[in-house]
Amino acid sequence: MENNILVLNEVSKSFPGVKALDKVSFAVKEGTVHALVGENGAGKSTLIKILAGIYQAEEGTVAFDGEKVCFRTPYESQCKGLSVVHQELKLSETLSVTENIFMGNLMYKGKFVDWKGMRTKARELLDQYSMTMDVNEPVSNLSIAQKQMIEICKALN
Repeated sequence: MENNILVLNEVSKSFPGVKALDKVSFAVKEGTVHALVGENGAGKSTLIKILAGIYQAEEGTVAFDGEKVCFRTPYESQCKGLSVVHQELKLSETLSVTENIFMGNLMYKGKFVDWKGMRTKARELLDQYSMTMDVNEPVSNLSIAQKQMIEICKALN
């Protein structure tokens, strides 16, 4: 398990009449990118929902960053540093790039929202992916690909 950030060992999950996952095992090394590919109904979404804390595995174990975990809520998963970027975009079209990245996770300076700090942090996140858009740009003006990148930045924030 050396350098594995995520390890699933014989994870199973059933729904009435359907065995969605049957003893799934795999490991993800830190700093690598993986694709989860399969036919419709193969259990990809179920697996991701277990990792995100939406569902719980009935059997098997999940270890994240060397620690066995069983996330009961998406909040628990996010607090440990595991975020999911869903295919369906969850952005507010009328808000800016910065406002969307920090939605639900505002930065404060004393009692006040730290807009300057958030714009700076948003710029840093976008720069990591060579995204040149204006952090004050309304999300409605962006392409689908750019919106997906905003979702990724939001997950990384």
